[in-house]
Amino acid sequence: MAITLANITMDCHNATAQAEFYAQLLDVPVDPEASQFFATVGKSAGLAPILMFIQVPDKTPGKNVVHLDFHTAEWAEYIERAISLGGKHVGDFDEYGIQWTTLADPEGNLFDIGKD
Repeated sequence: MAITLANITMDCHNATAQAEFYAQLLDVPVDPEASQFFATVGKSAGLAPILMFIQVPDKTPGKNVVHLDFHTAEWAEYIERAISLGGKHVGDFDEYGIQWTTLADPEGNLFDIGKD
C-alpha cells in the first residue's frame, strides 16, 4: 500500500487571488482553468504537493482553514486504517471530478483521503 501527500488545501474567499499570491511567491504559474471558486498552483510545474485553493462563503467555525489531502489507489483501506488509528469519518464527497473522504485526526483536525 502507498499513500502520498497530494495537496495542501486552503479555504479562501477568492481562489484565484490566493493562488496568484502563492504562485508569485514560488515563481511558478497558476495552473490552467483557475477561477474564483477553485485554483491550483504547482500541478503544471510538476511540484508536489500541489497548493489547492477552494472558495468558501464563510470560514466554518471549528474547521481547519488549511488541511492535508492524501491520495491513494487503496482508498477504502486507508480510510479504514485512519479510523482504526483513532481518526473519525466526517463525510464522503465528489466534486471537481475528484472523490474524497474527510476525516478528523484524534485531536479533531480535518484531513482528506482522495481516490486515485
